[in-house]
Amino acid sequence: MRVLGLQSGTSHDGIDAAVVEFRVDGVGPHGAVLRGTVLHTAETPYAPELRARLVAALPPVGTTLAEVCELDTLIGQAFAEAAAAAADAVGGVDAVCSHGQTVFHWIEEGRARGTLQIGQPAWIAERTGAPVVSDVRIRDIAAGGQGAPLVSLLDDLLLRNAVAEGGVAAALNLGGIANVTVVGSGPVLGYDIGPANALIDAVIQDRGLDERGYDADGRIAAAGRVDEGLLAALLDDPYYALPAPKSTGKEHFHLAYVREHVAAQGRGIADADLVRTLTELTVRTVARDIAARGAALLAVSGGGAHNRVVMDGLRAALDGIEVVSADALGAPADAKEAILFALIGWCTLHGVPAVLPGATGATAPRILGTITPGSGPLRLPEPVAGIASLTLDGSAHSADPRALG
Repeated sequence: MRVLGLQSGTSHDGIDAAVVEFRVDGVGPHGAVLRGTVLHTAETPYAPELRARLVAALPPVGTTLAEVCELDTLIGQAFAEAAAAAADAVGGVDAVCSHGQTVFHWIEEGRARGTLQIGQPAWIAERTGAPVVSDVRIRDIAAGGQGAPLVSLLDDLLLRNAVAEGGVAAALNLGGIANVTVVGSGPVLGYDIGPANALIDAVIQDRGLDERGYDADGRIAAAGRVDEGLLAALLDDPYYALPAPKSTGKEHFHLAYVREHVAAQGRGIADADLVRTLTELTVRTVARDIAARGAALLAVSGGGAHNRVVMDGLRAALDGIEVVSADALGAPADAKEAILFALIGWCTLHGVPAVLPGATGATAPRILGTITPGSGPLRLPEPVAGIASLTLDGSAHSADPRALG
């Protein structure tokens, strides 16, 4: 079965796509022996006008239901075009799984109460003719989970054989938010650590420091110095002390958050120093958590993996821990989350739960998402009991050097 995974993350840059051909090499007592071949990956930036409207509608700014409706359609159409291009590139797909674009993640007293992803899947089904799995987070929340991080499903399968028996390995995604999966220390653990690129990107875009909207290679941060007073105040955020599993987003970590902290310092802070300090915030919070988990291996993916100040800082702070790209595990670092959603789509269509309770906090595993039929009758494959193992091979890489999620 060929499944196309689509996603746009908390950086709101555009759409990641990955087509994965899954086949079952055997079925044992613990489930299917699954092999996935990555046939195609691509990254499609949002049109500048659409991205500007999306960013303008995000918290803490207020918006209208009319704007949400229009964005739901426009983003759905953008996803549909990206899906059609990816499907055409491989001669067609059997199904699509679309994460859509998160616009709000409702956290109250440390618990997820709801989540909203837009990008109407009917446009994708109409454009491609394939059935579409979508709205994949809310079932986990309804089951008591945080709705995130869902990537722990893929991380667990890829990390199981990455370290010696009894060892601990971790997978880190540095998108807008930094999330981690820890395998080998008992039940799989996953959670959002805190901001990765979210605050850095917000400042760069607000101050026009780079027309690309992010700190390419960490060049701006490298020109600045850490403001220890500001950093201490940022590190004092109560979120970091919350127990895992936990989740967060731009509802908490946004431009106004930075402005409030800078204003509280009562002095000017140079642009490069501010970017360097926010970069160090990511390094300190991630390194502290990874070290505390006792990991011997850390596999990194996401846009932040291309920031040399972040990566150099992590390697220095995590002396003795092997820090590698997620490519080493068979998942292209810049397409990993799109591959995840292809996997979730396969799971949903085969009746396989895609929730790890230790990662999200759900009371039990759940089959995720809703299904929009394609151009013909909806015919589901025979269910399987679960996935015993997953091997990814034939990884196709996209040309863009920076992940969009």
